[in-house]
Amino acid sequence: MFSPFERLVAFRYLRPRRQEGFVSVIAIFSLLGIMLGVATLIIVMSVMNGFRAELLGRILGLNGHISVYAQNPDGLPDYDAIEKKIAETGNVLIVTPVVEGQVMASKNGRASGAIVRGVRPEDIAKRDTIASNIVFGSLDDFKGDDSIIMGARLAMKLGVGVGDDVNLISPKGNVTAFGSVPRVRAYKVVGLFDIGMYEYDSGFIFMPLGAAQTYFRMPEKISHFEVMLNDPSYLSSSMNDLLSNLSGERLRLVNWQQSNSGFFNALQVERNVMFLILTLIILVAAFNIISGMVMLVKDKGRDIAILRTMGATRSSIMRIFFLAGASIGILGTLSGLLLGVLFCLNIENIRQFIQTLTGTDLFNAEIYFLSQLPADMDVGEVVLVCVMSLTLSFLATIYPAWRASRLDPVEALRYE
Repeated sequence: MFSPFERLVAFRYLRPRRQEGFVSVIAIFSLLGIMLGVATLIIVMSVMNGFRAELLGRILGLNGHISVYAQNPDGLPDYDAIEKKIAETGNVLIVTPVVEGQVMASKNGRASGAIVRGVRPEDIAKRDTIASNIVFGSLDDFKGDDSIIMGARLAMKLGVGVGDDVNLISPKGNVTAFGSVPRVRAYKVVGLFDIGMYEYDSGFIFMPLGAAQTYFRMPEKISHFEVMLNDPSYLSSSMNDLLSNLSGERLRLVNWQQSNSGFFNALQVERNVMFLILTLIILVAAFNIISGMVMLVKDKGRDIAILRTMGATRSSIMRIFFLAGASIGILGTLSGLLLGVLFCLNIENIRQFIQTLTGTDLFNAEIYFLSQLPADMDVGEVVLVCVMSLTLSFLATIYPAWRASRLDPVEALRYE
């Protein structure tokens, strides 16, 4: 497509002499603009992908893909038969009966609101999100009617550790002649978990199912079922199958998309807006390529005229300047790709280094939910960013190259 002569001239024009230094400065800034634009897009998109994937993994690790509730607020009786029906449904991996309620946890004069979930010990052992993130204590002690495991941040708030007792206060108290009295009971902490999501680490307590049924006064009843699927992509069809199998029961099904729709929709909107805004960086750099190439064409007017008189065709002149401008875009895109990938692969180390250097918390778990900065590069998105950058760069060089090809050699040499 490009002859050796055209490549030679184009690359020589990219190495201007001293008197052409201003053109060189514009070309350098154009290259840096494209490089930073591509790198920033890759980094931001990867971080937002990682943020969404981490949140989704942790939310589903605790809550399941589908929740099955009773229409009666008093709970689900005879839940063994219902559990069997759910387990027999296709694509169902795990069925977990749950007793859930809100409490006030207190110790040493400190108090904090929390959600208590009663689950069977064998069920919590199947949840890798919890089982693999026990930082103190052991799930082997999670049994009986007075043991609990809680989030490490909640334990820090209350100033308790493994082996300490924590008072749980339920708002559904005992009715007496003097009114309703909150129900209070002490439980022993046998384990602390840290899954890396602030909302759960600071507000969740797990206790054995039988103990939760006793505490919340739901004998032989549960609050709901948490259902994990083999393949979450078949969520709609799995819900239809569950509704068909449970047609005789008075139940209500809620999937994770419905229960977290507002949160994940907001993330998607923010992600799209960030992509649009950061694309403008590349667009501005492309305009710099246009201005730089137009100045180069004006500066090389005499050279173009000489080349034309020596037999160079208009298409050859156009290819020379197109190659000169496109080289800036290609080099900037490749540099941005390398910078973005390296940054994403080492993003947590870079965050820790900047935090140490500045003495500030750049990723507060209380604000961003997660305790680490995630990055998940999507190959398709990275390719899209590079293709978009190259396309804008190529389009930016067409007009200056066309102007160069239309230059009249007679007019260019008239006053030389």
